[in-house]
Amino acid sequence: MLMVSCSSTSPNVTPQGRQASAETRALGAGAEVLQGAGAPSALDIHLVGFHPMADDPSIQMEAHHFCRQVNEDFAQCAVFDSDGGDANLNGIEYIISSLLYEQLPEEEKQYWHPHNYEILSGQLVAPGLPDAAETALMEGKINSYGKTFHLWNTGSAAVEGDELPMGAPMLAWSFNADGEIDETLLVARDEAMNIDTNQIRQERAVLIDMAEPQEGVDMLAGAFPDREKPVGIEDRENSRQGRGGGPITPSEEKKDSEEKKDESRDTQENSDESSGD
Repeated sequence: MLMVSCSSTSPNVTPQGRQASAETRALGAGAEVLQGAGAPSALDIHLVGFHPMADDPSIQMEAHHFCRQVNEDFAQCAVFDSDGGDANLNGIEYIISSLLYEQLPEEEKQYWHPHNYEILSGQLVAPGLPDAAETALMEGKINSYGKTFHLWNTGSAAVEGDELPMGAPMLAWSFNADGEIDETLLVARDEAMNIDTNQIRQERAVLIDMAEPQEGVDMLAGAFPDREKPVGIEDRENSRQGRGGGPITPSEEKKDSEEKKDESRDTQENSDESSGD
C-alpha cells in the first residue's frame, strides 16, 4: 500500500461561539509552553475508521482515533471528526483483545463491537505508517473489540452535524458487511488522505485466516437488508451449524445442552469412583 502523503481532513462542523479574544489566545499559547501536552502526548497511534450509531445506523461518521496502547490487551482512544488542529473531539473508544472480551460479564458484552470487518475491508487505516508497520498493527487488532460512545454528532461529508454536543451519548457500532457504509464517506476519506480502500482491502487478505467468528457482527443486519458478509467475517452466534447443515435449531440447541450435562455428570461420577478406589 502506497501512502505518498497523508493530507489532513477537515471537520464538518464549526462549533458555535464567539471568536477567541487576544487574551484567550495568549493564555492558550502560554499554557502550551509552560504546561506541556501531558496525557494527550501519549496518544501516539492514529487510526482512521468509520462508526454507525447502534440505535440509528443511518448516523455514520468518520472517526479519527488517537490512541495509547496501554498494554498488550488494552488501548484507549480519544476520537475526533478529523485530524487537523481544528478537529472536534466527539467521542472515546476503548479497545480490548479477544482475551479480555471473553472475561467480560455477558451483560457488558452488548456494548462492545467487533473489529474484523473494519480491518479486512480496509476501512480502518493507520495513515503514514510504512506498509509492514501498518500490517503488524492491524494483525495485533484482529479479533479485538471496541467500546465507543460519541458525545457529539459532528456529521459527515454527506450529512450536516450539530454545532454543539447535543443530547445523550450515543453508543457507536462497527460496520460488519459490504453494503452498510455510506460510500460517500469512503470516497471523501480516500480523496482527502490520498489512499485507496480497495487496494488496502486486497492487501489485508493475508489476515483472513487469522479472523475468528465474533459476536455482534449481525447486530445491525436488520438495518441493512442487502448487506453481504465477505470471506472471513462470521457472527459467532450464527457460525454453528445444525445437523442438517443449516443454522442450529432450538431443539438441537436443547439436545446439545442435555448432552453436555450428561457428559459433565459422567465425568463427575468417574472422578468420584476413582477417589473411592
